[in-house]
Parts: sequence; C-alpha cells; structure tokens
Amino acid sequence: MSAEGVGKLVCVTGASGYVASWLVKLLLERGYTVRATIRNPSDPKKTEHLRALSGASERLHFFKADLLEEGSFDSVVDGCEGVFHTASPFINVVKDPQAELIEPAVKGSLNVLGSCAKTPSVKRVILTSSLAAVVVNERPKVPGVVVDETWFSDPDFCEKIELWYVVSKTLAEKAAWEFAKENGIDMVAINPGMVMGPLLQPTLNTSAEVISSLINGSQTFPNLVFGWVDVRDVAKAHVLAYEVHSASGRHCLAEKVMHFSEIVKILHDLYPDVKLPEKCADDKPLTPTYEVSIEKVKSLGVDLIPVEVSLKETVESLKEKKFLSI
Repeated sequence: MSAEGVGKLVCVTGASGYVASWLVKLLLERGYTVRATIRNPSDPKKTEHLRALSGASERLHFFKADLLEEGSFDSVVDGCEGVFHTASPFINVVKDPQAELIEPAVKGSLNVLGSCAKTPSVKRVILTSSLAAVVVNERPKVPGVVVDETWFSDPDFCEKIELWYVVSKTLAEKAAWEFAKENGIDMVAINPGMVMGPLLQPTLNTSAEVISSLINGSQTFPNLVFGWVDVRDVAKAHVLAYEVHSASGRHCLAEKVMHFSEIVKILHDLYPDVKLPEKCADDKPLTPTYEVSIEKVKSLGVDLIPVEVSLKETVESLKEKKFLSI
C-alpha cells in the first residue's frame, strides 16, 4: 500500500461499474477510505467483487444513492476531500433516450455537484466524461487531424443521427462545467475512449461486450473508429487527476485510435483458431482514423498500456468469466 491516501476520505459514485471498480481498487491500494455509492447496495452482484478487494473490510463503506434524487448525495460527500463522479448510464439499445440516458447523466452530475457545493470538506471533484463528449461533431476527422480537449461534441448533430449516449455525455459534461464555474468547485474531467481490459465486476458491461460480440459469432464488424484505452489507465488517470495539484480541465485518454477492422486483425493474430467476422457491416469506405492528443494525461504521469496487451487481457478475462464461446 502506498501512503498517498492514508487518512483521506473520498467518495466514488456508481462504484460497481467497470471503471469505478478499478478506481475503488486503486484508491484502497493507495490507502484511501472510500465511500461507494450504489443504487442497490443489497445486490451482491454489485458489491461482492468490491468487498473482496484488499483493504475493503477496513476502508470501504457502501451507501445507497440515486442520481435522480436531489440531495441523495449530501450525507455521502459530507466529510470527503475528493469526489469521483463516475455514475452515468452506458447502454446502446435505447427506447426513451431522455429517461434512460440524458436525464440520469445531466441531472445526476448536477445533483452530485450540488451536494459538493454545500460541503466545505470537498477539495476537488473528478468527473468521468468520455471522448464521446469530445469527437462527435461535423469537423473533419481524417489522418493527420489531432483531436484535443478543446473539442466538444455537437449535441444537435448527435441528436440528428440518434447517438443518444453521446448526447447524454456531452450535455452532462457541459452542464457540470457551468455549475462548477458558478459555484467555485475545483473540477477535473477525464475523457476516455472505448474502454477495455480485465473485468472486476461479475456482469458483462457495454464496452467489454463490444469485444465479446466479435468472438461470439458476429458476422460483421462495425464500420467505426474509436480511441481505445485500458480500464486500469482510466482508473489511474482519475486518481492522479485528484492527487496532482496542478491538474485542471479535461484529459483525453486513448492509447490508439483504431478502426474495428484493426481490432479484428489483432484478435486474429492473438487467437488464430477463433472464428472472427471477416467483413464490414456496410459497403461504405472504411471510416478514416485520426489522432487524439494525450499530452495532458501523460503530464499527470500515466503511461498507457498498448492496445494489443489490453485486448489480450480483455479476452482472457472474458474467458475466465465465461462470457465467451471459446
């Protein structure tokens, strides 16, 4: 255990999630006492893997809190020095975007920040945003173009093409910055791309499912490009954004921007016997790749795990948890 967090109390919202579980693990390893908020703390699927972490029995405490309920984070953040707001729904099949994605993302961020604004003990808030809130706009994204943290996705453009998750993350981050500014909250945002790497939680999350579907019989791969990043690096970036005093603003996080065809190729090289999709989901030209600036996150002290390593460890973790047909 390193000593950075000894005697310090922090809060992690949505603690049972993919990124949040690794964040809780890292915070406990660094000596922090962690208050973890979960919608339903009596569900063992949400808590057992966290209770099993080293240091959890002494320094991890669960709280029930609801993103949509104003004031439900007041008592949880009271006394905390740092608040990590990771809770936000990430789903691809949406019936009611407003109720399922946009409201919990936007209102949830404002509720958590509202509780922080009332609490003098809170020194800094780390917001889990996404590259989804950065790259989706009508600006050209082709080889040679470097996307950085000054970019914002365009919610109107995203609404037209029905990218509701992107709309939710963009509106939530914009609302959070505005609220933080008006209320004098020291906030830092982390904007990861598509997250992969080993799973701590027992359930299959949306981004790991992207990888599992390629192996579990999908006939085609999407004609999409993402920045890809390891979940452990995302957790580390959150902790360092809290600990490094000079950290400020947004931090884009992608080890590499790759088309799905390249992900399939790496998987094929790693697992030559596995049947993988050979063709793209549409007949259009492959979406071009671009670059993402990671200068800011590197300046925090994060050295990114290569995509190839991350991908292999994702697959091994999915195999171990019996989410794959191989």
